[in-house]
Amino acid sequence: MVNLPSVLSLQGCDLRYADSGGDGVPLVFSHGAGADHVMFDGQREYFRARGYRVVTWDMRGHGLSRPAGARFTAERAIADLRALIDHLALDRPVLVGQSLGGNLGQAIVRRHPDLARALIVIGATWNTPPLSWKERLLLKAAAPSLSMIPAKDLPRLMAEASAVSEAARADARRAFSRLSKKEFVQVWRATVEFLTPDPGYRTPVPLCLIRGEQDRTGNIATAMPAWAKAEGVEEVVIPGAGHIANQDDPQAVNEAIEEFLRTVSAPKRARRCA
Repeated sequence: MVNLPSVLSLQGCDLRYADSGGDGVPLVFSHGAGADHVMFDGQREYFRARGYRVVTWDMRGHGLSRPAGARFTAERAIADLRALIDHLALDRPVLVGQSLGGNLGQAIVRRHPDLARALIVIGATWNTPPLSWKERLLLKAAAPSLSMIPAKDLPRLMAEASAVSEAARADARRAFSRLSKKEFVQVWRATVEFLTPDPGYRTPVPLCLIRGEQDRTGNIATAMPAWAKAEGVEEVVIPGAGHIANQDDPQAVNEAIEEFLRTVSAPKRARRCA
């Protein structure tokens, strides 16, 4: 686990974060539900070495940002991320989010369209499409279903559903075991809060969509291709990877992100070398 040396105290929680500093384009990585900053170990040094300013953090109630203080909700997560960006005075960062982090990134861009220069989503569903009756039913049933799983089994089952590689599963088990079942169910409920249908909405910044080929979480396997089509972008499907594709195959995900970032804004060091 990387040491998160810095603290931003908000609403009863010491949010822990790490900022590589420098004058490169800022990348803010937001992890998935039940996970923490460690899930981006394969991205942090890769992009720092290429001149980007890399910020990782643990959301309220996750990883090192414990105890949670205020209850975890979608609104609280939006406020926390916005506060962190303001605290660091980041100039139009690129938001990179996996699962819950991707839903959070969408919500921030929707609410504050001038805040970020681009959005990268890894393994998250689309926040704003219309939901079918079947999807609404599944969403309504998800939290009660999670509540029925014995607490001792939840980290293992969630890890097996999230990752393909044993290394990624091991880290997922570690992270999930830090939250109680009650806390995890609350985070899941907050994730559902991000889903607010608005069929005419389109992302106002450059968008990159990345999905693991074997991601079977929720409706991601069908929602992300539909999202890509609606936005006029090509989704990147990582062969053999699961829900946490950036841990199952970090190199393939890094290459996809790097290729996208070249179309957005190159870091200053790269511009000088050119």
